Amino acid sequence: MKKFPLFLLLISTMLFASCIQDEALNVEAAIDDCSGSGLYSVTKDDLAKTIELYVLKEDRIQELIFTLPQGATIRPETSEEGDDAAHSLYDFREKTSRQFIVTAEDGITTATYSIRYNRIMLPVSYSFENLKQNSPYNIIYLTNSEDVMEWASGNPGFQLTGMGFTPDDYPTAQIVDGYSGRGVRLQTRDTGSFGEMVDMRIAAGNLFVGSFDVRNAIGSPLTATNFGFPFTRMPVRMTGWYKYQSGGEMQDADGNPLGTNDTGDFYAVLYEAPTIDYSLDGDLFPIDGRPQNEHIVLVARIPKTGETGDTWTYFNLPFEPVEGKTVDREGLANGEYKLAIVFSSSKEGAYFRGAVGSTLWIDEVNIECEESTNEEQQ
Repeated sequence: MKKFPLFLLLISTMLFASCIQDEALNVEAAIDDCSGSGLYSVTKDDLAKTIELYVLKEDRIQELIFTLPQGATIRPETSEEGDDAAHSLYDFREKTSRQFIVTAEDGITTATYSIRYNRIMLPVSYSFENLKQNSPYNIIYLTNSEDVMEWASGNPGFQLTGMGFTPDDYPTAQIVDGYSGRGVRLQTRDTGSFGEMVDMRIAAGNLFVGSFDVRNAIGSPLTATNFGFPFTRMPVRMTGWYKYQSGGEMQDADGNPLGTNDTGDFYAVLYEAPTIDYSLDGDLFPIDGRPQNEHIVLVARIPKTGETGDTWTYFNLPFEPVEGKTVDREGLANGEYKLAIVFSSSKEGAYFRGAVGSTLWIDEVNIECEESTNEEQQ
């Protein structure tokens, strides 16, 4: 008589444990990271579920090592002749863009990512004419033949404030009345109650070559910006047109007045990339007396963005070598350097210091390079 209830108790315990185990299965279907030999850059858009792979030399059989959530698996939607999943090799010879399906640990939740294979060709002329995305905020194409690459900005971070109702509400937006055709407007915005809560009371308008990782926007904002893209030519100068209007007295991250007026900033830097996935972050020019990033070799930077009124003003900024640094020409040709181009409406905006309303307009930017026998990036 006593064994029967005990047996039921054991069965119930096993069923309960089984239910707990089933409920604990991870339901996250995502690609956290993607790497592989020969990849010089990887940009990932978690919202659009797209990944762009950039290589210096086209082998078209590419190693891809995926970092996935616990228990998740990944497979290509359709197989290609050269695929070898056992060795993480995938064939992009026939299709430069392929779909990959991630299945969560629960075996039910899935996500489909589009992964595109591109040869590195960072353009050197920028007119800001074409949009990749217009809603909820503008994403502007870098000018090249395939319209693959795009300018990055902090707009995804500003979206967290809930204050962006139209593209024009965001710190970075395209304008129709640039110096020639369309251009770009960068404006330092108030981040409202959200910004007060996290001590990030302003959001400078910015635009840069690289990527923005919104996952770090709150916890580690300086590392959210990844500046630069592989570059194989010797830059000589950066030219273009700008307008600037200061928003007045700067405030610090706590909202305290700083007693000095805000100014904008824009620059291009050529820097050493000791590893393929290395990039400069928002702390490359510290404001607390620390030296600038040790990997920077050449700098072209505006000394000060004076008030221009409504007049477009030409700039011509030569690339100056950092003391003690020289460019290794062979390393440059082999993709061991990256070029970062950055524009900001508040010079110290990366540290949440600036003035609401400061506005920088930019158009028709060009990176002039030495003539080279190597295949030009254009």
